[in-house]
Amino acid sequence: MGVLEQNKKSRLLLGQDNNVLTWLLIVNAVAFVIVSFIKVIYQTDETVPADRFYVEILNWLTLPADAGTLLSRPWTILTHMFVQADLLSLLGSLLWLWAFGYILQDLAGSQKLVPLYLYGGLAGVLFFELAVNLIPILHNGAKTPLAGSGAALMAIAVGATTFAPKYRLFTALNGGIPLWVLLIVFAAVDYAGISVSNPAVAIAHLGGALTGFLFVYQLKRGRDYGMWMTKSVQWMDNAFNPDKKRVATPSSQTHFYKATRVPFQKTSHITQQRVDDLLDKINQFGYARLTEEEKAFLKRASEEQDTPH
Repeated sequence: MGVLEQNKKSRLLLGQDNNVLTWLLIVNAVAFVIVSFIKVIYQTDETVPADRFYVEILNWLTLPADAGTLLSRPWTILTHMFVQADLLSLLGSLLWLWAFGYILQDLAGSQKLVPLYLYGGLAGVLFFELAVNLIPILHNGAKTPLAGSGAALMAIAVGATTFAPKYRLFTALNGGIPLWVLLIVFAAVDYAGISVSNPAVAIAHLGGALTGFLFVYQLKRGRDYGMWMTKSVQWMDNAFNPDKKRVATPSSQTHFYKATRVPFQKTSHITQQRVDDLLDKINQFGYARLTEEEKAFLKRASEEQDTPH
């Protein structure tokens, strides 16, 4: 592995350069810690009934099955995505989020991760509420609220697989494992863990999967339905940081030749600055957004850095 690949991996794994995946993992972990801390406080007071934590705290964060109750707690549409049942559920969610989120961020860019996560969670809410309130057998027996990031994770998993189904993992093992195989494993594990007594959760996850497919299907055809979120965040960032440089020069428009050179005459010299700029572009928009010249430049940079001097 050359310096180029190591540099790229460190950026994606360590959270540098606006790595949205890292922040998404942190938010999920911090939310679990806060809820768990509150739960411990309730449990240490022997005078407090055992179910008081669920009544006073958890029920106000998870998505209620009853539509009338949901209208009085609209914030649960978002908060339920970050409430995990236990530590094992949290670790499993973070692992799958890292696996599929890393691939999606690498291919499509970091700006697509949060919109797809939220769209998947919202689709889960819609499918869950419709299933519970319109299907009689589910309406009569469903009292368990919806919690966890299952639908959002399913959206990211299906989205990443839709974007590049032939993406290979562990390429050293006989050519690698296709991404769609990992998706099947994830879906099997996910549905095996869903309680049979509440199949509405399975329907919610199905809604997330459908959302992931449609989002990336449209994205590959030039329709980015998450762009409004990205622009909103950028507008807020500029509003609260007026001194920040608002317009960055794209790497494709940066000239890497001396003033004495003939205009538009390219140089074969590899500059670390341009490598960093292209890595930033991959991190934000995905490898597919690079031009052929930029891809060739990165390939040449990788080959030169791998060559012993």
